[in-house]
Order: sequence, then C-alpha cells, then structure tokens
Amino acid sequence: MVSPAWASAERLDLTSSFLGALCIMIFVVAYALVMVEEKLHLRKSKPVLVAAGVIWIIISAYYVTHDIPYVTEEAFRHNLLEFAELMLFLLVAMTYINAMEERKVFDALRAWMIQRGFSYNSLFWISGFLAFFISPVADNLTTALLMCAVVMKVAEGDKRFINLSCVNIVVAANAGGAFSPFGDITTLMVWQAGMVQFNEFLVLFVPSLVNYLVPAFVMSFFVEKKMPSAVYEPTKMCRGARRILVLFLLTVLTAVLCHSLLHMPPVLGMMMGLGYLQLFGYYLRITLEKRRSKALQAGDQRRIDLLGSVMPFDVFNKVARAEWDTLLFFYGIVMCVGGLGFLGYLGLLSQMLYGQWSATAANVFLGVVSSVIDNIPVMFAVLSMQPEMSHGQWLLITLTAGVGGSLLSIGSAAGVALMGQARGYYTFLGHLKWAPVIALGYIASVLIHLWLNAELF
Repeated sequence: MVSPAWASAERLDLTSSFLGALCIMIFVVAYALVMVEEKLHLRKSKPVLVAAGVIWIIISAYYVTHDIPYVTEEAFRHNLLEFAELMLFLLVAMTYINAMEERKVFDALRAWMIQRGFSYNSLFWISGFLAFFISPVADNLTTALLMCAVVMKVAEGDKRFINLSCVNIVVAANAGGAFSPFGDITTLMVWQAGMVQFNEFLVLFVPSLVNYLVPAFVMSFFVEKKMPSAVYEPTKMCRGARRILVLFLLTVLTAVLCHSLLHMPPVLGMMMGLGYLQLFGYYLRITLEKRRSKALQAGDQRRIDLLGSVMPFDVFNKVARAEWDTLLFFYGIVMCVGGLGFLGYLGLLSQMLYGQWSATAANVFLGVVSSVIDNIPVMFAVLSMQPEMSHGQWLLITLTAGVGGSLLSIGSAAGVALMGQARGYYTFLGHLKWAPVIALGYIASVLIHLWLNAELF
C-alpha cells in the first residue's frame, strides 16, 4: 500500500483529546449494536453507517477550525477508494452466485445429496468438505448459507444435528476462505493491498485444512448414527447454468491476470466479468422463444416443460439480490476504522502490539480478537498500520484473521448469517460449547504454518 498524501506533518494527533475519546465511544456503541443484531432485529449496516458519518463530521469540523480542511478531504477520499474497489469486486462475485442459485445449481446439489441416501455422519463430512472447497471460490459467507440450506433440507427438524452441522460448516467455510483471495473479505483486502500474491495464498492450504479437520474429527464422534428422513425431490439445473459456472471461472481468471500481469486492480477483471454475464444473459433472453418454438415443433414435451418454467434471464435482478447489508456494513467499518486511524489510534495500537510484542504473538492475538470483533475491522486496521514484518507474518495474520472468527458464532459473517438462517437451530450458545475444540484447531493451524513455512519468517 502506498502511503496516502494525508500522512503528513499537518495531520494532528488527537489520541489524547476529548474528540478522540468521543469517536472511540461512538464506534464502540455502534459495534455493540452490530453484535446484538439478532436480538434487536436491527441490520448491522445501520449503526456503523451513522457512526462513520458522525466520526468523520467530528474530525472534519475540528480540522476546519484549524484552517486545514483539505487534509480530511484527502483522507476520506483515500478510504473511499479502498472501499469502492472492494465493493465492486464483491458485488460481481455476489451477482454470479445469485445467478447460479437462480439457475438451480445449488438446488441440484441438494437433490443429489438426498438421492444418494447419505447417513448423518456422511452428510456431516460431505457438507463440511464442500464448504471448505467451495468457499475459496464462492466466499465463506455465501458458501455457509448454501450448505446450511442443504443441511436444513436434508435433516429437516433435527435440531441437534443441524446445530452441529452449522458449527462444522462455519469452521470449514472460514478455513477454506483463508487460502484464497476470493474466500473472505480479509484475504481479498490483503491481496488487493499487494501484501500476498495470488499464488502465495496456497501456502496456507495445509494450515487451513488442519484448522478444519481437528474440530471436525472431534465433533464427528457426536453425530448420531441414523439416516435423514427427507424425501427426494428431483431437480434439474436451468438452461445456461453450466455456462454461467464457466463464465465465473473465466471472470476469476481475468481478475487474476489483470492483477498479476498488468499490475492493475483485480476489480478491473471482475467488472469485465460482469460484462460477460450481461452478454450471456442477453443471449439467453433473445434465444428463449426460439428454443421454445423448436421444442414445440419437435413435440419434445420434456424440453417444452423445462423451457416453460424458465424466466428470461435479467442480470440486474441478480445485482439487486446482492447482500447489500453486508456491503454497506463493510463501508461503515472501513470508514470508522479509517477515521480512528486518521486520529492516530492505529499508530498507537501498532506501536503497542508490534513494538512491544513479537509479530507472531501480535498476529495470533489479533486472530482471537477477530472472534469478538469482526475480522474486517481487524484486518483493515493491520493494513492501515502497515507494521514492519516478514512475508511469513503477513501470511500468518491472513490465516489468523480468517479462521479466528470461527471461535464464536459472532466472529465471522458466516456465523452471524447462519444464526439468522437457522434461527432456533444454530445459536450462540450452541456454537460456544464447541469453542474449546475449535481453539485446538486454531492453535494447530498456527503451529503448522510456523513449522511448514519457517523459511518465510
């Protein structure tokens, strides 16, 4: 990351001032409201959006009284640009996932699992491994929601198994997301900041796998030996589903090549990929009636029924269905943390953690902190501080911030989302009782990384 223009002598240190303390208090209150989102039924984006606005208004008003308003303007624009790149990137990824869901890709997966007649134990491991290997591409939040939907359909009404499977899915999705820039917002932030290159994330594959396998192995002994009672419902993917999958992979490849070969922001390739989907959507729409006519002429009733149930593809409907609450929450967090950093608190924190502690201890500690405070502000704070540390340490904070959130259900977007989706089945306390074995996986993954990648430190 290049040092912004506002990182100059004209920036005032307000860490010991009343205004600084007021901004900290505003952020703490806003984040407390985020943590009790499920109790208040208040979307998490609302308090942080207000907090971000109030914090920057307070800062700006103070700088205006000192006749240097341009400093805060440059600082705000710097943070806004960072958010805009990440938001557009995530928006394209969410649009593709929504398109695949609308084309019944994930319904077909669920039907396949029911048809196979898997036992609870098999379902536990299959859903976990699918979450682990899908999340590097589809992101941990989306993957967790999809796999939770599968488990709730297959094991309908079995509260004990659904809770255990949801814990397993959250741990697996967060672990899988840690070894890919597409797996989590934090890994995307690290990649876009240039701290870790695309291929270097694979170094974290084994530590991430260990992070998932250790708690999953212990939890598997508590899975009941019985079969689910769900009834098989045949499901076929809609027209264009497989081609949308291919276009998504092509979009990911375009983003990677733009970043690695042309040294351009990955969002360039992702937005180009949105164009791929729009053009393909246009093709599906203009050829739908022609395909129906051919099927009628041929008397192909199966084809007629299939095409008759397909709505014309509209890419803007998929954009509208993106997780806007998450995107706006991300804006609020980036701006809040950016404001606190501008006040001087991130420099203070960096000096305390990375100046007085070893980098390993600081990064492991921040991973644990991310189980209470979402990993997005933790990682954004670290990237803003830019502490001097080895490549191995940057990989370590990427790992710990990614998997540390699994320790508590409120520690990651995947956990928070599943508490809403599986309300009454998957709860904070239901996750908390497995925290000790999840912590074993966390410790094991850190030790494996320190051992396997020792040459990077």
